[in-house]
Amino acid sequence: MNDPSGLPWLIVGDVHGQLPRLFQALREFPPDEWRTVFLGDLVDFGPFGVGALRFARDRPNSQILVGNHEVMMLGAVAEFPLRGPMTLSWHGVGGQPHDLQELAADVDLTAWLVERAALIRLDDGTIAQHCDSDALLNLIRGTETDPVPAINQAVTERLRNRDFQSVWDVMTQRAVFERQPLRLENWLKRTNARRVVHGHTPLPGLVPRVYAGGRAIGYDGGRRRTVVAPLPVD
Repeated sequence: MNDPSGLPWLIVGDVHGQLPRLFQALREFPPDEWRTVFLGDLVDFGPFGVGALRFARDRPNSQILVGNHEVMMLGAVAEFPLRGPMTLSWHGVGGQPHDLQELAADVDLTAWLVERAALIRLDDGTIAQHCDSDALLNLIRGTETDPVPAINQAVTERLRNRDFQSVWDVMTQRAVFERQPLRLENWLKRTNARRVVHGHTPLPGLVPRVYAGGRAIGYDGGRRRTVVAPLPVD
């Protein structure tokens, strides 16, 4: 399809290297019938993290966001073949040595990953991001009219400059929007969005979790599940 702008949105939560499970979850959603957003954390824990990155990159009509696990893995790639502090930390959060070797050898894929956005605004007024937190605002001055492109630029610049730790730090907080509703409301006002969809905080099942009166939806099925579901239309 030449113009995918009229297609519905499909949201893919954290994959964590479980590529066969992702294949199964996407069987009923042909790429030419959906615009797909991968919410980040395609890597770590499971055996096919780099394969999941390549699959998401090559799926038509798709946008891939960077998650905290991609950030830490990029830090390990920057140290490869040495085992520096980022590599040790990455191993501690489920990093797979064979994936590190594979990504380090694929210069094009690594460069592509560095350029991924941290969040995007969908055409229905939804903000899609990996983490359920407003901490990304800590990366910018705060005077920008639209913080979304400013945040993405700040994240990319830090990853290019190998400042992985500062990005990791703002992408690891969990459940901020659920525990602090005022921060969610302020975030939506700041980003001029009507709701946010995110991964990062695991769910008990395969159904996206709608909370805060529909202002937030979580899609992370954890390490044992991959949540794939259409974005609700209302």
